[in-house]
Amino acid sequence: MDNKAFSLQFENRTKQFAIDILKLSAQIPASYEGRVIRNQISKSGTSIGANYREANRSKSKADFRYKIKISEGEANETLYWLEIIEEMQWLPAELIKLTMKEAKEILAIFTSISKRLNEKKQ
Repeated sequence: MDNKAFSLQFENRTKQFAIDILKLSAQIPASYEGRVIRNQISKSGTSIGANYREANRSKSKADFRYKIKISEGEANETLYWLEIIEEMQWLPAELIKLTMKEAKEILAIFTSISKRLNEKKQ
């Protein structure tokens, strides 16, 4: 698979992840604490794909690297909120596990991209 095909496929994957996160967040309890976490995970989970799409349309290599690092950070933050939701037992374990698996895979991909970009930079 060439870079362009990968980029398009990964854009679609991160968009689907954002949709999944929004569906998941809608199921979080409506308590004050639940609303706080819902807001946080909705922001970070949807930001991953939005920043990746921006990276793919960047005007420079430096801007591309910057947007990839933002996506990586947002993926890591989303994983953190999923861990909180899991430990609070707010949602069914099987739902959380599946979403966490995808979050970990997305984070691993961004980490790999970042490492390759840093190697090329040096």
